[in-house]
Amino acid sequence: MTDFAQAARQSTRALRELFPRTPLQRNDHLSRRYGAEIWLKREDLSPVRSYKLRGAFTAMRKVRAAQPEQMEFVCASAGNHAQGVAFACKHFGVKGTIFMPVTTPQQKIDKTRAFGGDAVRIVLTGDYFDQTLTASQQFCSEKGAHFLSPFDDEDVIEGQASVAVEMLEQLGHAPDLVILPVGGGGLASGVTRFLRLEAPQTEYRFVEPVGGASLTAALAAGEPVKLKAINSFVDGAAVARLGDKTFAALSWVKPTEVLLAPEDRICVTMLEMLNIEGIVLEPAGALSVDVLPELADQIAGKTVVCVTSGGNFDFERLPEVKERAQRYSGVKKYFILRMPQRPGALREFLGMLGPHDDIARFEYLKKSARNFGSVLIGIETNDAENFKSLFAQLDTAAFTYRDITSDEILSEFLI
Repeated sequence: MTDFAQAARQSTRALRELFPRTPLQRNDHLSRRYGAEIWLKREDLSPVRSYKLRGAFTAMRKVRAAQPEQMEFVCASAGNHAQGVAFACKHFGVKGTIFMPVTTPQQKIDKTRAFGGDAVRIVLTGDYFDQTLTASQQFCSEKGAHFLSPFDDEDVIEGQASVAVEMLEQLGHAPDLVILPVGGGGLASGVTRFLRLEAPQTEYRFVEPVGGASLTAALAAGEPVKLKAINSFVDGAAVARLGDKTFAALSWVKPTEVLLAPEDRICVTMLEMLNIEGIVLEPAGALSVDVLPELADQIAGKTVVCVTSGGNFDFERLPEVKERAQRYSGVKKYFILRMPQRPGALREFLGMLGPHDDIARFEYLKKSARNFGSVLIGIETNDAENFKSLFAQLDTAAFTYRDITSDEILSEFLI
């Protein structure tokens, strides 16, 4: 047994002070669909509804063992890492200062405070995470506290490896394929480092959101690079730069093993898992399941483990998730229509709608001395093919229109 594998097993045993192993569940629905044995490692069912507690606890435990006098810890996070650190601070009876951006939703602030209780203090500062991180590190240096990185730390990586230790124990044999979400790389680093030692035959696929592909960028450049812009929708995995330590642990990965998941498609997966399986996943937690259709021809007859990394989903976001899922599936579209300013024009348009077409948005401004007025219209239907008939009728009637569903700037401004 290597030193890392032994340390990972020791850390896994230590975690039992906090919570039992998260379930490894065979999913009948997905297994039937893909003709494979699909298992879900349910990190969304940990006490803080994500795997982040593992790394935070392990790092804090090791720091406390080496430096018993260290009683202050600091982190910067707007989500799962903050909650894991708060939980660990309360467990060890130490003080934690958690820096969060001013824009952090109140629900996340309240949950972090609930997990940490009197052991933690929350500081809201900075509009963007980089500003928050800078403030936290400055504070840490001034106070002589220990900074707990969300992913770029060897002890955190070791803690996340406990996911793989449990997986092997629960499954009883090595899986053929493990699918892992990637943000900063801590989870992927820990799981693969352990399994490559203990189950060398296992293969991997890594999933990043299209708007936060930091591993893809690092592999292309041969080193971690900062993305010029990120899409924060998949907040648990939208990281601008892979860690140095995590890149060193993942530099062996082939670019073809990294898959990119469009943010709107992830919404389709989230709704499916909620409606069919009753499983609540946050966007990052759905990444590993989201890419299964792309891998269908590769996984038939195989044992596949998808790590569902988190379930911290604010249901106030559900309307947005549904909207994005409908747009991606093609059953909801928005377009701008030039409506002739003559009696009966609106009635003519309404007559083009099919029995399953529903108007979800309609804004029309009649302007004087104009032959046409502009209409912003949103249509929902039950089958994406229905739009072909509608647009064909619009063309025949010589109505001018523009589909803005996929125009990010226009749709964000108008919708």
